[in-house]
Amino acid sequence: MTIFISIVIIATVVGIYNVLQKKKSRRNIQKINKAKEYGLHEPVHIHPFVDPSTCIGSGACVKSCPEHDIIGLVNGKASLINASRCIGHGACAIACPVGAIKLVFGTETRGVDIPSLTPNFETNIKGIYIVGELGGMGLIKNAVTQGREVIEYINCSIRHSDAQNTNICDVLIVGAGPAGISASLAAVKYKMNFVTVEQDDIGGTVLQYPRHKIVMTSPMELPMYGKVRLKETTKEGLLDLWMQVINKTGLKIQTKEKLLDIKMDDGCFKVFTSKGDYLTKNIVLAIGRRGTPRKLGVPGENLPKVSYRLLEPEQHQNQDILVVGGGDSAVEAAIALSDQPKNRVALSYRGEAFSRIKPANKERLDEKVSKKALNAIFKSNVKEIGEKYIKIATTENIIEIPNHYAYIFAGGELPNEFLNKLGVRIDKRFGT
Repeated sequence: MTIFISIVIIATVVGIYNVLQKKKSRRNIQKINKAKEYGLHEPVHIHPFVDPSTCIGSGACVKSCPEHDIIGLVNGKASLINASRCIGHGACAIACPVGAIKLVFGTETRGVDIPSLTPNFETNIKGIYIVGELGGMGLIKNAVTQGREVIEYINCSIRHSDAQNTNICDVLIVGAGPAGISASLAAVKYKMNFVTVEQDDIGGTVLQYPRHKIVMTSPMELPMYGKVRLKETTKEGLLDLWMQVINKTGLKIQTKEKLLDIKMDDGCFKVFTSKGDYLTKNIVLAIGRRGTPRKLGVPGENLPKVSYRLLEPEQHQNQDILVVGGGDSAVEAAIALSDQPKNRVALSYRGEAFSRIKPANKERLDEKVSKKALNAIFKSNVKEIGEKYIKIATTENIIEIPNHYAYIFAGGELPNEFLNKLGVRIDKRFGT
């Protein structure tokens, strides 16, 4: 009798567990379908690849991921959900008890262009190095580590040089995000003759983020500053950290100075920027993969409520939001934002119609507009962005609409185009 009762209890527990797992699986399938609908299912950075034949469905990867809803269990196996939000920290791969997860670039059907680099981050052009997001590492801690390590390598390679010409830099660093700041601090530590230029402001790609959580998987070591015991912070908190580091160390970064061209000049590189030119023995490119977002050039565009990429539509509820642009990115962002509770979304486009978007996006957009869930404003241009409003010029007049956030998708200059011009070799990775 005791054995029978034990069997019944075990069977009941297993049955309840299986029911709960099936419910979770169905929810995750719905999330995956929604991610595909919004264009969030395709990864854009280094990301986890799950071997289903090895995965045992322990769920350790799901629990370890601090980003949430990047990975989940479907029919007892780990599966990517919102893959485009993955920043490649690799916590899932570390947590997997059977080694079923590895980090890869691209997918079998969608290749990702990654610069070909040596273990010391040098490109096929001797003296030009790439670190951080452009090299495929989007995680802040990894970018900081690479920035430090590349300068350590360069310092060793030039240590015994007889050249004492102070007009020639040991290294010129491009970018003031995590990798660029770390590289600059390391250059100060080793007393190198260097210059750091940043086309925007301190923070680099982080400046493009909306106000959302940024996850740090472990503490990081910054040269000249020390250990940063930071695991979770906001965009604003991270930018404050960089300013504290700069103020404490006295680091000098030349902001609002854009890299324009690089040419060889008598054994050195001649670097042309928007403010002048420099001679340097080495160049470290610590710039983002998304390139330079094309800005509208209107008053108020520098307000923190303005972003050039939508990462988490769920953070917006009961808000007035303007999306600017006429491509798929703009339309998908507007639709995703309009799906959130009580949002009032307007989509401004200078053209007469959305002629370049995918048919599926066109259908979804038309449905939203017909149900008045989204307001499409054609033949319009943003004129001014205020703290609580935005002024838009239409063919008839200038209108003023209430606004909490603005997302601008006006295209941009991709960094790969610049790399190709320099002759930097780029490999296309398909899930490797």
